[in-house]
Amino acid sequence: MAKILIVDDEQDIADLVSYNLEKEGYVTIKAYDGGDVLKTVKNQKPDLIILDLMLPRMNGLDICRAIRANPETVQLPIIMLTAKSDEVDKIIGLEIGADDYMTKPFSVKELIARVRTVLRRIQEGKKPVIKETFEFDGLVINYVSCSVTVDGRPVMLSPTELKLLFFLSRNPGRVYSRDQILVHVWGDDTFITDRAVDVHIRRLRSQIEKDMEHPHYILTVRGFGYRFSEIK
Repeated sequence: MAKILIVDDEQDIADLVSYNLEKEGYVTIKAYDGGDVLKTVKNQKPDLIILDLMLPRMNGLDICRAIRANPETVQLPIIMLTAKSDEVDKIIGLEIGADDYMTKPFSVKELIARVRTVLRRIQEGKKPVIKETFEFDGLVINYVSCSVTVDGRPVMLSPTELKLLFFLSRNPGRVYSRDQILVHVWGDDTFITDRAVDVHIRRLRSQIEKDMEHPHYILTVRGFGYRFSEIK
């Protein structure tokens, strides 16, 4: 069963989340101080992190940035669980690589559902596919090893960004609405809004496009959604 690291300086909340996840069969690790999280991730190798933002010594945003900057942990899924409910905070959290974002107070059942959704998405991304690689104008995607390069330069993407790129690149030229992308990338039982599609598209473009204002790979179809560039 998956191992989940719960990072929250409020011990009661960490204990509550841990108790309910373990009832569902998950293995949990708890950390109450941001300064020890990166060492714990390295030593314990969790499958998912539930991460608070307001932490002593090192805040959640900096932890998320450090995890995404490390090639060994760049694909580690992160669910942010925080009292900061401003939309700006949510967007920042998603833009720096969080896979999901929940605000306190929260429903334990909803949190568990989101954990299942994110872990299932990761497992689905590991399933073998018939076509192993994709190449287009300097962009090379290996669907099996989950690696991406642009003009030979390795690109580090979060699990959600990878799945988004995989989905669009497997259907070049076809236009998808935000709702369709939500269903295919996040799943039917997602709690994510269509605004998150725009956030993740923007972050994906920042990693693979040479000019975000004039994208070459992921194109916007005004009034409808997005598509991968048509291959001629």
